[in-house]
Amino acid sequence: MTPETSTADIPLIDIAPLYSEDPSDWVDVARHVDHACQRTGFFYVKGHTIDTSTMNDVVGMAKQLFAQPMGEKLKIDITQSAHHRGYGAIATEQLDPSLPGDCKETFDMGRHLLADDPDVLAEKPLHGPNRYPDIDGFQATMETHYWRMLELGKTILKGIAVALGIAPDYFDSRFTHPISVLRFIHYPPASALSQDNQIGAGAHTDYGCITILYQDEVGGLQVQNRQGDWIDATPIPDTFVINIGDMMARWSNDRYTSTPHRVVNQAQKDRYASPFFVEPNFDTNIYCLDGCSDQTSPPKYEAISAGEYLLSRFRDTYAYRQKR
Repeated sequence: MTPETSTADIPLIDIAPLYSEDPSDWVDVARHVDHACQRTGFFYVKGHTIDTSTMNDVVGMAKQLFAQPMGEKLKIDITQSAHHRGYGAIATEQLDPSLPGDCKETFDMGRHLLADDPDVLAEKPLHGPNRYPDIDGFQATMETHYWRMLELGKTILKGIAVALGIAPDYFDSRFTHPISVLRFIHYPPASALSQDNQIGAGAHTDYGCITILYQDEVGGLQVQNRQGDWIDATPIPDTFVINIGDMMARWSNDRYTSTPHRVVNQAQKDRYASPFFVEPNFDTNIYCLDGCSDQTSPPKYEAISAGEYLLSRFRDTYAYRQKR
């Protein structure tokens, strides 16, 4: 199998063989995934099980949220959430500290945990109820989609595990109670920029394991290649964009490094995107995986739990969490 190539030279990989029960079918996919993760840290995937109509439905519902009056949206203000759930207004997040706050509004959700859940009762960070808007069907639709995206993430992680030479199901036990986050993003037209140097999302690397991104046809995502140049990650219908996060870089001892990326507002129309941040259980130990170190390349990072690592990164980019 030869991966197709996008206009930005980010490989497009057909992951359909990963759904096979025959392990020999996974090897070629894993080889291409390994090459992409080492070369750019970004790749597109096709051959997944999430169809276009499903994405149209969930993004359409997110558009209903963003179209609400500000007063309604602020009823689920993320800055009033102890567990980082809900609506984030424009400039709430500042991914590049050298630039103004990002010109985007967001909605974040995770596993929806009720008040009597043991982790909620124990006040475990990042564990709690989601904050939903008053939109008919929103909660049921988004919770179903959350688990759908998690399954896709675990499929891609199986390919990464094979690529790294560890057990194909290595990550499964680390994702039984994940702190994965489903996010929806609305980028206003370029005319909404309040300052000359404000952009949709400042240059950053993602914090977690891997990210699965749906983007609409508007475009604007840019990836920094290994030469330091910014290249467009042009939207390709019926695909998701996958990128390596900092947590996977630590896990792989920098065999796979996370890649800076940003969103630049160029179009005079609204842009919508939906990243799913594939994060493991809060207490998962993030330390060098077997086979990712040797005498000449010892482990680079101290062990840290997935939850504590994410909390430390949230504090860097959200002013409201710094105040807490």
